[in-house]
Order: sequence, then C-alpha cells, then structure tokens
Amino acid sequence: MDDVPQKTPRFRPDLLIATEGEFAGWRTWSRDSFESNNGPFWHRFEDDGSIRCAFRVERKHLNGMRNVHGGCYMTFADYCLFAFAARELEAPAVTVSFGCEFLAAAREGDLVVSTGEVTRAAGSLIFLRGIMHTGDKPLFTFSGTIKRMKKKA
Repeated sequence: MDDVPQKTPRFRPDLLIATEGEFAGWRTWSRDSFESNNGPFWHRFEDDGSIRCAFRVERKHLNGMRNVHGGCYMTFADYCLFAFAARELEAPAVTVSFGCEFLAAAREGDLVVSTGEVTRAAGSLIFLRGIMHTGDKPLFTFSGTIKRMKKKA
C-alpha cells in the first residue's frame, strides 16, 4: 500500500504500527501524549494513495448526553490534518488555522472514519480539508492550515 507513486513520509521513530486487533496494520504516533490519552487515533495509506484515519468511540470520548464530545472531534481532526499532510512534511509543523462544522453525533461503539486531502502546499504552509463519518452518516467537516517549522541547526 505504501508504494504509491507519490512522496513517501519521512521515517518517524515515534511511529507505531498495530500488529493485532481491529487496527492491525494501522499507524499512530506515540510521541504526542495528548492524542495518546484522548485517542487512540489511527491512520493508514490506502491503495489509491489516500490516507484514512479512524478511531473507535469509547466511553471516555463522550459528553454528558452520551454523544462524542465536540472537543474529541476537534482533537481527532487535528490528528487527521497531520496524517493527511504526511507526504508533505519533512520537519516538525504546527496547526495555525482550524475551522469546523458539527453535522451529527456519534455514539459509543461507533467507528469514526475520516478522509481528506491537501488542497495546496506552498512555501511553509499546507492547506487541508476533511470529513468524518460513521457508516454513511457524515459527522463533522473541517479544514486547517499547517505551518512547516524550520529545522533547528
């Protein structure tokens, strides 16, 4: 799956690949303790070169109404921005802009999947957009801008 005719992501020592369970073969980053505590969030490269992200909704992801908390959607969307930008990133980067729309609720046990794309990468900025869904139900749309940071000497 990773041998698509596009840039491949740089080696990341913090990249973990699941070897068993529902997300066997999917990847996640271990360095970000915020995402680790709020996830786990996963991503994989599809045969067509796209990147798909996902997480299984657990009780810790829910708000008082037993729907996925909006902050969880936003945290996952930020994770997705960096997964979608993986082929464009050669150094650390930060989110500088983020916009979203809440469309529907997901519940405990749902599989939330996100797809998206880089709409433009120029200079230090990468512009992206994505959508989350569970089954055929759209849940959340988002867009963001990532700024590439200069490598430290």
